[in-house]
Amino acid sequence: MTSTEQASKSGAQAAHPDHLGHVIFIAAAAAMGGFLFGYDSSVINGAVEAIRGRYDIGSAALAQVIAIALIGCAIGAATAGRIADRIGRIRCMQISAVLFTISAVGSALPFALYDLAFWRIVGGFAIGMASVIGPAYIAEVAPPAYRGRLGSFQQAAIVIGIAISQLVNWGLLNAAGGDQRGKLMGLEAWQVMLGVMVIPAVLYGLLSFAIPESPRFLISVGKHERAREILEEVEGDRIDLDARVAEIENAMKSEHKSTFKDLLGGSFFFKPIVWVGIGLSVFQQFVGINVAFYYSSTLWQSVGVDPTDSFLYSFTTSIINIVGTVIAMIFVDRVGRRPLALIGSVGMVIGLALEAWAFSFDLVDGKLPAAQGWTALIAAHVFVLFFALSWGVVVWVFLGEMFPNRIRAAALGVAASAQWIANWAITASFPSLAEWNLSATYVIYTVFAALSIPFVLKYVKETKGKALEEMG
Repeated sequence: MTSTEQASKSGAQAAHPDHLGHVIFIAAAAAMGGFLFGYDSSVINGAVEAIRGRYDIGSAALAQVIAIALIGCAIGAATAGRIADRIGRIRCMQISAVLFTISAVGSALPFALYDLAFWRIVGGFAIGMASVIGPAYIAEVAPPAYRGRLGSFQQAAIVIGIAISQLVNWGLLNAAGGDQRGKLMGLEAWQVMLGVMVIPAVLYGLLSFAIPESPRFLISVGKHERAREILEEVEGDRIDLDARVAEIENAMKSEHKSTFKDLLGGSFFFKPIVWVGIGLSVFQQFVGINVAFYYSSTLWQSVGVDPTDSFLYSFTTSIINIVGTVIAMIFVDRVGRRPLALIGSVGMVIGLALEAWAFSFDLVDGKLPAAQGWTALIAAHVFVLFFALSWGVVVWVFLGEMFPNRIRAAALGVAASAQWIANWAITASFPSLAEWNLSATYVIYTVFAALSIPFVLKYVKETKGKALEEMG
């Protein structure tokens, strides 16, 4: 019997849970890792200039401190799949929560620049784990009919985390009199900004005790009865549970534990589907999206915007990010993943090109001319909007869905690692590139946004509405 026939027999594709609210809670709790991912990734935006001043470092060294967390992200993403296959998805989430907490405390109380960098690597490892476990877990527990929307929770949580971090930063900056190094609770304001993450990190750990283990993991370790109970919770009692368990078990028996070697097609190269996943990850980052979240306050200050206003613009950009993500969540299962990606690419090209044009003008009295300044600000919001309603969501949904069962864990880890390496390349290079030529830097991002269009058209297949057992 083929996977398609099995899915049809068990009713998986038409599964509708009796308690949809409970399924939503499970997905939202798992996506709390995404919230921490977003918060930890962007909270550093409020500390960039303070770190530069406190440790008296130049742009190149500063970029390495900001970007070094992404090395931890890549390692965490590369290893999370294997860890989750050995000890379970929930245990992996709990380890991530502990690492987030430790990183927040360490980053808020650094002795020197080197240990600040170390705590950022620890936090990065936790982010990398969350980036893999969140979408994988949600894809495994979500009924196929709702998987796209529930999978979008990961990105929704990320963008909410980004927005909350910018709002907290703005509030703390105002409380410190507009000075990132102003005193708050006996610490400098930027230290408090980094330390506040303890609160959501502890909440993530607590929520991980309130959600069930993935049915696929339970079946892999022989806990069939518990897997049946969870499948009934999340897919409803109108499906044939015995057939559903058998379907998953048969799919797992036909595969073996995925390893890096399984991803190779021939002696030296990855299988084509793995390259597609890597390509999606790289394009998502090479359009420069994280410049908007790691450096936006510094960017606006560099073209003459007041520091407090620059923090406010960072927050408004984050709100636009949330709006775009909500649009994607509404349409990802209706329109499909590929059409949203293509629409987003076109919009990003327009926004980035306008930013490149605006930044090509010389500053007058330390500021961009009014017309160019407003164009840059509006175009930045347009760019973030189109990214959020497309690549921000669909890449995570694709990565959770597109790989065959036999290589899913390893392939997702490699694709996520590629994403973090690409993120590091953009983050580490931006300060130096901006000093060289800010306009040309945005031209580079525009070119990558344009190249993403033929990439999607030629290589990316739609995954909307398919059961995971059908992939590959």
